[in-house]
Amino acid sequence: WDEAHFGKHGSWYINRTFFFDVHPPLGKMSIGFVGYLTGYNGTFAFDKPGDKYNGHFIMGMRYFCATLGCFCVAFVYLITWELSQSVEASCIASLFAIFDNGTITLSRYILLDPILIFFIMSSTYCVIKFLNTKNRPYSLSWWLWLFLTGISLGCAISVKFVGLFVILFAGYSTVMDLWRLLGDLKLSMVDLMKHFLARAVCLILVPILIYSLLFLIHLKVLNKSGKGDGFYSSSFQATLQGNDLYDAKLPTYIAYGSIVTIRNYRSGGSLLHSHPHLYPPSVAKMQQQQVTTYSHKDENNLFMIKKHNISYNDQQPLEYVKNGDIIRLEHVQTKRNLHSHLERAPITKRHYQVTCYGNNGTGDDNDYWIIHAVNSEIGSKIAIVKSVLHFVHYNVKCALHSHEKQLPKWGWEQMEVTCNPKINHKNNFWNIEGHQNPRLSADTSEIYKASFFQKFLESHYVMLQGNSNLKPKEGELTSQPWHWPITYKGQHFSGGDFRIYLLGNPILWWTNLLVLLAFPLGYLYYAIKYQRGYRGQSDLAVDELQAKLFAACWWLYLGWAIHYIPFYLMGRVLYFHHYFPSYLYSCMITESSGMKLSKSETRLVFLRIVYTGLTLVVISSFVIFRSLTYGMSGPKADMPNSAYTWLKWLNSWEI
Repeated sequence: WDEAHFGKHGSWYINRTFFFDVHPPLGKMSIGFVGYLTGYNGTFAFDKPGDKYNGHFIMGMRYFCATLGCFCVAFVYLITWELSQSVEASCIASLFAIFDNGTITLSRYILLDPILIFFIMSSTYCVIKFLNTKNRPYSLSWWLWLFLTGISLGCAISVKFVGLFVILFAGYSTVMDLWRLLGDLKLSMVDLMKHFLARAVCLILVPILIYSLLFLIHLKVLNKSGKGDGFYSSSFQATLQGNDLYDAKLPTYIAYGSIVTIRNYRSGGSLLHSHPHLYPPSVAKMQQQQVTTYSHKDENNLFMIKKHNISYNDQQPLEYVKNGDIIRLEHVQTKRNLHSHLERAPITKRHYQVTCYGNNGTGDDNDYWIIHAVNSEIGSKIAIVKSVLHFVHYNVKCALHSHEKQLPKWGWEQMEVTCNPKINHKNNFWNIEGHQNPRLSADTSEIYKASFFQKFLESHYVMLQGNSNLKPKEGELTSQPWHWPITYKGQHFSGGDFRIYLLGNPILWWTNLLVLLAFPLGYLYYAIKYQRGYRGQSDLAVDELQAKLFAACWWLYLGWAIHYIPFYLMGRVLYFHHYFPSYLYSCMITESSGMKLSKSETRLVFLRIVYTGLTLVVISSFVIFRSLTYGMSGPKADMPNSAYTWLKWLNSWEI
């Protein structure tokens, strides 16, 4: 399903059409760029999984993601080698990555995950290479790996915000390295400051510059109006070619009878909206028509401005709306007026309810609103976009207010609108965005256009708001973090008769889980023995190697934890694919921790037998579950005569 989502984003980059998404741009921009280079023209609809390509050159984007998936395996090998100096451990760790059904599934489609994991692994590798040059400060290789670490970190967070986890991981490693230098009494404070500044430039400034540069390219490329316009402010939309506000030829000043759209003025504010559905009796005493804010542009966002005491007709003399006027706002589609009263709002009980009320434009005096333009003289005209407005209810003395949280299903998961007794709250400000009035001549309105910096900040506000609204739907069964290491449940990648099911290879995942649980106990056992002075027959070199390997495993353990534990704190909807960076860390932990025992308690011949047997088990387990990766058809595993019944090892697997 996600391929239909991100493939569509690639098409929009090729067509330079602006859109909204909750992720930073690098992954989607890379997909679009590779599609363009490989001959894709951006015209495939990507409506749903299973659609035929019909001659569209889609495969280049898939090959790109698959190639990055292959590089992730190489990074697993190289990281394990840098930490263990063992060819056997490096090979087995990379085999755990190669023959994991889930890792292959993620790499076969047009997704952000292989791109994200590539930069997470490259960041980890570059950090290790930099730390391994600690005895050669300021050498060419020292600067190279430090600079490459900064580039990789900047790219990781430019794909998804969870790239922040690897930045925290690298930050911890850097702080520990600086702490080590602080204990070196041979270094002066000037030397320590040089080390600090070098790391600050390469690991803080460079990622920020890369992230900002990628956003600059993103905003320059997507310069045409698209479906995502409605999520952004009027000044942002004014920079998009094809938008009504781009070189706007609209009547500048609002008159009675004008049909307008009204946008909340805060960053990421949405359009005032109503629809025929009523507030349910379970949440509101007055079952009147719902009023919300909504990011998408449609006919239900249109309101007509009327005088408070006279019905409008186009035979009346033309009269402009002025600051301080008492007005009514009639919802064009339902002919009901924007309304408030002394009933409490359905969700935010400290505010008053806002509805649409009346019949065919006729209501009562609770439909009256005083329009105030901020920092304007009483009696001055109201301009589109430029005038920042309050709508204050005439009777209740509260102001029209837009919330930032979604309503439940009964409110179509749109944003709540209320009447706020605190008149000057920041969410009480609005501006007129769209304007239709056949009695007014259109002119070229000089609408303020947002700068890059303003668009950069607003993009982040909108993305963060979008992420915060990705809540599990009512009654929706979502993936939980504790499901992931035990492969309790996978993730559907396609529907219909031909099915792809994202699930980790259970043999590999359960092996890693056992090691993750056993490693702290093994370390405790080793530490107690060491503290009690027991060395057995080992020599000093072996002891040093064991200490180095334990330190390496703890470092990888931290990488696994940083990329996994934070998901327990998130309120947003979660998916199984969020665990895969941690899975690769766990593969490296498994093999590196195995080396500790091997150096002191086993013989080389026995080890080779073990590694050979383990390799056969890894490959065989992949072959057993290959249908999940390459596709299943026919009855599901829990149905009679299914060819996949024997693969359903857990009842929770939806094979």
